[in-house]
Amino acid sequence: MIDILQRAHYNARVYCFENAIFMLAPNEFSERRYLMTQTALQSGAYLHHVAFESENPLHLAEFYAAAMQMDVIFETKDEVRCEGSSRRMIILSGENKKLAYAGFACWSIDAFQGLRQRVQTEGIELAASPSPYFETGAFSLRDPDGNLVCFGLARPEKRQLSGLHGPTQHLTLATHDIQKMIDFYQVKLGFQLVGRVLQSDGALVTAFMTSNHEHHTLACFKSERQGVDHHSYEVGEWNLIRDWCDHFSSLGIEIFWGPGRHGPGNNLFAFIKDPDDNWIEISAELELIFERDVINWP
Repeated sequence: MIDILQRAHYNARVYCFENAIFMLAPNEFSERRYLMTQTALQSGAYLHHVAFESENPLHLAEFYAAAMQMDVIFETKDEVRCEGSSRRMIILSGENKKLAYAGFACWSIDAFQGLRQRVQTEGIELAASPSPYFETGAFSLRDPDGNLVCFGLARPEKRQLSGLHGPTQHLTLATHDIQKMIDFYQVKLGFQLVGRVLQSDGALVTAFMTSNHEHHTLACFKSERQGVDHHSYEVGEWNLIRDWCDHFSSLGIEIFWGPGRHGPGNNLFAFIKDPDDNWIEISAELELIFERDVINWP
């Protein structure tokens, strides 16, 4: 079963790249300035890695090595890198609980160049990517909250890594102004808005956006602070949620939320925290999106 589910998510990403040029979903905020609005979606971009800051990078890296079954493969005073099976983490010296940058990989050079052209057309300031996991030519930009986001082509993996299945899958940001984030990621970059959570008075408190056909690769929660809320690993099926939870238990790591099932995305989940209080989600059975309207959730 796990092979079937893994292949479904892989095929969804490939389908996105090969076919998204023919797909137009409703876009409430762009006023249809372009015939093809969903450039990020067309690129099939997926969350390849994340980089956090920490006052103690090595300590945090050792946690991820144990908890997320990664190997520490690079270490200096100011930077530590961890790698596991289809998951990567970079930890830089700095403040605790702060996103240094996120890395979204595109599926092909044509898709990457199309996204770069879109960003330049929108007049967004570009900079070189700091990521060691992207090929030469990758770029970075800052969203309205100042979060650094990188786009590029992933370097081929040179090592065969073992461990439980769980690729890096989505990033959730905390923000004061969700609409401003939608206007940036959907209107300017071409992510697809797939869902919103609205309070009884109509106030927008959550937005789910995707750059491929997984329900969301990026989400935004309304918060009193700005920065990262959590990042997630997609394990594929319930049995692996169980196996990951058993693994955490063997290390004495508390599961502070879950297992359960979300409404938006319809995915199973379990949450743990790292030593810097960053939230980590283990997810399974995340909904795949093919040509559907935005769904509002209460």
